[in-house]
Amino acid sequence: MFNNVIVRRPCRAMVEGITSNPQLGKPDYEKALLQHDSYIAALKECGVAVTVLPADERYPDSCFVEDPAVITRKCAIITNPGAASRNGEKDEILPAIRKFFTEDQIEYIKSPGTLEGGDVMMVGDHFYVGRSVRTNEEGIRQFIAILEKHGLSGSEVTLEEVLHLKTGVNYLENGNMLVSGEFVHKPEFAQYNRVEIPEEEAYAANCIWVNDTVIVPEGYPAVEKAVRSLGYKVILVDTSEFRKLDGGLSCLSLRF
Repeated sequence: MFNNVIVRRPCRAMVEGITSNPQLGKPDYEKALLQHDSYIAALKECGVAVTVLPADERYPDSCFVEDPAVITRKCAIITNPGAASRNGEKDEILPAIRKFFTEDQIEYIKSPGTLEGGDVMMVGDHFYVGRSVRTNEEGIRQFIAILEKHGLSGSEVTLEEVLHLKTGVNYLENGNMLVSGEFVHKPEFAQYNRVEIPEEEAYAANCIWVNDTVIVPEGYPAVEKAVRSLGYKVILVDTSEFRKLDGGLSCLSLRF
């Protein structure tokens, strides 16, 4: 169960955020704010307390708070984001983390290691870590060492196509996992009940489980149907403006 969630308001500079999908156009800032409002409302409906951090105009992608920190039940890990324009976000998330964790519970990924939270998927006390353009071998080595120090475990997953691990695979608890693209046949996930997402709805593989409710991107009927068929309550949230920056539902919050 999650008790707390941290989010950060989108900034006006988000229209200049990193994207691999320029054909989708630039985000509409006002629309993004409304979508963020709906996202916060959906989280609150799941019974969590939401800490809302102010927009930070220095960092166009800073609404994606999942990347500069990873929160486990034992510790918080401040990452070292691999995207140069986002690296400073790790310093800005720290004050919020300190409200929930003592200094001896806060760990740090140090250069030359890089890690982004979008590459980390929690399954109980085990953490799968995607090796990507943003998360390197040294970052993963440090991350797993930190997990083991706190009695947790981790393992590496090689990525071939997607930006972040959770772009294409997300765990919904109870042994259920949404998989798309390159993750459909990955042996690392063979033990789970894998629900395959059709290619045309691959973006919506990025759903989030929050206290037995699953928040699903709006506009992806096959994914919505699949999640409902697993027995979860579903809340739909439109994330079209964040998709333009390669962002999804998990990217927009730290849940713990």
